[in-house]
Amino acid sequence: MRELLTRSAGELASEVAKGAVGAEELTRASLDAIASRDGRLGAFLTVQADAALAAARAVDDKRRRGERLGPLAGVPIGIKDAILVEGAPATAASRVLTRRGGADPNEGFCAPYEATSVARLRAADAVLVGKTNMDELAMGSSTENSGFFPTKNPHDEARIPGGSSGGSAVAVAANMTTLSLGSDTGGSIRQPASLCGVVGVKPTYGRVSRYGLIAFASSLDQIGVFSRDTRGAALALGVIAGHDPADATSVARDVPGWARSCEESVAGLRVGVPSEYFADGVEPAVRARVEAAIAALGEEGATVVPVSLPATRFAVATYYILATAEASSNLSRFDGVRFGLRVEKPGDSLETMYERTRGAGFGAEVKRRIVLGTFVLSSGYYDAYYLRAQRARTVIRRDFDRVFEAVDVLATPTSPTVAFKLGERTADPLSMYLADVCTLPASLAGLPAISVPCGAAEPPGGGPPLPVGLQLIAPAWQEARLFTAAAAVERSLS
Repeated sequence: MRELLTRSAGELASEVAKGAVGAEELTRASLDAIASRDGRLGAFLTVQADAALAAARAVDDKRRRGERLGPLAGVPIGIKDAILVEGAPATAASRVLTRRGGADPNEGFCAPYEATSVARLRAADAVLVGKTNMDELAMGSSTENSGFFPTKNPHDEARIPGGSSGGSAVAVAANMTTLSLGSDTGGSIRQPASLCGVVGVKPTYGRVSRYGLIAFASSLDQIGVFSRDTRGAALALGVIAGHDPADATSVARDVPGWARSCEESVAGLRVGVPSEYFADGVEPAVRARVEAAIAALGEEGATVVPVSLPATRFAVATYYILATAEASSNLSRFDGVRFGLRVEKPGDSLETMYERTRGAGFGAEVKRRIVLGTFVLSSGYYDAYYLRAQRARTVIRRDFDRVFEAVDVLATPTSPTVAFKLGERTADPLSMYLADVCTLPASLAGLPAISVPCGAAEPPGGGPPLPVGLQLIAPAWQEARLFTAAAAVERSLS
């Protein structure tokens, strides 16, 4: 039955609605796949088997009563552990959100309410099977920074799956779930989607509610979707998108029928290819696969246009000032007083208790980013770093505005490399940060972007070919263009 999970989400939901396959049957297939594969891969932190089976039976009962089923009926979904599921542990892969700072995520902070995106999945009759692994508090590009254990790439278990939403990418790539939710701050959906060979979409900032997402950098974080194909991603994003009064950054915009966009032609679509994204550092084999995918769009009727985005060179420095500053502010809530870990000794002052708790609960990368963020916000440095970075962010956004007067979408590599080996970059934070060099600019500009598989490339030094992703970027609120172009790539390369 495991082959069921290789099918598209829309196809599965249709089969459940017709009674050709049961939601419980699908859910058991998902749970069996997790049980047999995840011990090696580490994609899941917690699995809610009983709750998932109960939800699946409710979907089957609903069908038997003749009631209309939702668009994701019976589809098994994994949820990144930074997104709250009521009654389930929520650690964001950090020991600071466990009761005793231990190694068991099942002892994590229990979410007292549900993220809006999760509530909308339930309303669409999806089945939530578990919480997926991630870099601690979404800070990382490899899922090696998890406070519990690393996640491994199913194409080569000696390599990273990308991050920070690595567990969600692997859950789909390894056929353990059909869809999964992740969050993307600087590339945390698109980069692991590329390295694991699945579709990953980050919507326009404000398109999907952040209510119930454990915050990293509030002006950048967005919840998005992993799927086996573009149509499944379009369907799932359509379910979770839309205005939410519980999130002040959620924007009231109509949600189009994006699944229909997957059937449209790219004839006449203007595809911009920015030279800055093909500079030194992009592996030649990755460049070749991406250029072939862009050429395929041209063969489908799109017009390929060389363009330039000169402000791209500011993106890495700008991001790591703004994101760390916001992280420093957001993470002050993890103090040992309100929830999660509390470390103290008799006679400790409140300040000492804070220090012990945060020292024991946070990992090295989170501490590094808190220190950086606190520094750039400190007296005497605020203008020199934080304000200057905000100005650079505006320049980057205006760069995109200018280019989108001439083209409809942009096409770039998602990652400059294929998946690198576990441990290869852990001692070199800068080289790890550069893994997101292609995804950061769209995040800073708040633009929608998608990664779609475009073949495989041999890693430097040899070895089996590994997945490569094509990144497509569109103007704000134009997700439809992404799905049209991504689906065309899928058709041309299939």
